[in-house]
Amino acid sequence: MTDTDNAANDTGTVGYMLEMGALKRGKRSGWWIAGVKDPETIAEHSWRTAVIGAVLAMMEGADPARVALLATFHDTQETRIGDIPWIGRRYIDVAKNEQVTADQVADAHPSVAEGIKAIVHEYENSDSLEVLVAHDADKLECMIQGLEYLQQGYPAAQEWVDSTRAKLKTPSALQLAEAAQTMSLAEWQRTYLR
Repeated sequence: MTDTDNAANDTGTVGYMLEMGALKRGKRSGWWIAGVKDPETIAEHSWRTAVIGAVLAMMEGADPARVALLATFHDTQETRIGDIPWIGRRYIDVAKNEQVTADQVADAHPSVAEGIKAIVHEYENSDSLEVLVAHDADKLECMIQGLEYLQQGYPAAQEWVDSTRAKLKTPSALQLAEAAQTMSLAEWQRTYLR
């Protein structure tokens, strides 16, 4: 590889990193339907999904690092297509996540491009335990976010809580969903305050 090729790959790779910064500004638009005026960002959702995924993986005997990696990249395509709520998907045809990802990393270092495309392909197409757990992490994060919005006074979030909980598959996700529905937003600090 020439110095020119390396510089182009470096620029393409950094371009991808810069593009991912848009996830820190992009809002999860489905929450607007529930009346949430200032919903979480896509990056905030993805970060907690990765943490929840690692926790669920530990409970389910899956690879926590793999699940966290899958969860980290699961919504990266939304820099280009936005966060389209399920009701909106009914009216538009959107490119598959694998195609969006291929376009995003087209100019990146070949190893980076192939690695990211493989992660997204696995998340979208595999039926491994890690993928099952990563999908449950996405749903559980959405359910917990819905519970938080409920406690903040957005009653329409109940529909998101119910619909995402109904999609959970792993025993650990179901257990944690049950526990989450009995807790307040500030419950976590009671461990310290006891």
